Amino acid sequence: MPAESPRPLPPELADVIAGRFLVFEGPDGSGKTTQLALFAAACKASNLETHHVRDPGGTHVGERIRELLLEHSDEDIGARCEMLLYMASRAQLVAHKIAPALALGRCVLADRFYSSTLAYQGTAGGVPASEIFTAALIACGDSRPDLTIIFDVDAQTAAGRLSPLLDRMEAKGSDFHLRVRKGYHDQAKQDPEHVVLIDAMRTKEAIFDDVIGTLCARFCTQHQSNPA
Repeated sequence: MPAESPRPLPPELADVIAGRFLVFEGPDGSGKTTQLALFAAACKASNLETHHVRDPGGTHVGERIRELLLEHSDEDIGARCEMLLYMASRAQLVAHKIAPALALGRCVLADRFYSSTLAYQGTAGGVPASEIFTAALIACGDSRPDLTIIFDVDAQTAAGRLSPLLDRMEAKGSDFHLRVRKGYHDQAKQDPEHVVLIDAMRTKEAIFDDVIGTLCARFCTQHQSNPA
């Protein structure tokens, strides 16, 4: 059977997300990358220009930092060092990819951003959130996501979705990943204007419908309240 064509975005949503910065977040195994790919395909079907980046990575320098962060090594990388390495990759990504794309009016879709650092190196790793926010301001400047969508799964579901060949972050153990999940929940409670949780323990179709509904509720309502 031929592959099903991606469905376009609702017209009212396609009209209001040009020039927006959207981040797809969640624990390892949450399905965020699958949902980002579905959303990018829907944008393409709607003739909406997007720019897709991954964090860490996305630039030559960033990809080298990504290799260092995710490879297994005899030398442990401390949480504060991890945080600074992620921010260094992010600074390059913002300067060379994200900021220029936003300036051209493109919708930027990121597979992770600094919410990951708050959850992994912050809540789970012990680095104070104040230090992470200070580093994020230095690295990212004014390039703050318009909305971060966190795909929420329990530890058992996430573990069942992961490759048996775990990278260094994925292999940190169940207690660590429970703290990561708590970190994401805390962010959604503390900043509901910019961070939203979506139940990712359903079919990918149901999750995607929720993504579209969430974005419409946030941005289409804003546009109706503040017409150009």
